[in-house]
Amino acid sequence: MSDAGPGDAFVVTVPRIATERLLLREFRTGDFDGFAANMADPEATKFLLSSTTDRRMAWRIFSSAAGGWVLSGAGWWAVEARESGEMVGTVGAFMRESFPDIEIGWTLYRRFWGKGYATEAARAAVAFSFDVHRARRVIAHIAPKNAPSIAVSERLGMTFETDVDLFGEPAGRYVMERESGAP
Repeated sequence: MSDAGPGDAFVVTVPRIATERLLLREFRTGDFDGFAANMADPEATKFLLSSTTDRRMAWRIFSSAAGGWVLSGAGWWAVEARESGEMVGTVGAFMRESFPDIEIGWTLYRRFWGKGYATEAARAAVAFSFDVHRARRVIAHIAPKNAPSIAVSERLGMTFETDVDLFGEPAGRYVMERESGAP
């Protein structure tokens, strides 16, 4: 337990990961407008939420996603295109309160769909999970009709494990096991 008291600052470093075209980095306050717009886009969120999200709820999700790093050393990154510096979406290697495995998740802003960014970012999140957290396996929960995300999971090498009820919504659980013999 820390001896820190109210008002003491805590410093949490979110690891930065560079891929060929992307930078996975910490969320910044300036990222919020794009994030909120994406959360309000019914096409972009049709497999994430039962309805679009207003700015107030988007802020709660944004803050919660950033806060995972404090609680478990895993969480969500802002995904930035290295060439333009523009935030293109989010990717996570995070822990749920109710499940022991690290879960991988991704969402891209609609104008960046179809460029391979989701696979590139998620591949880096999987590597982080295995290399840093020494996870035995990683999972992804994907809505059954979300063909693009199912395709991303397959490109990553994940396989379908089972159908699950994820907080009242049907989802498929996709799994990737750590290579046998890997440290």
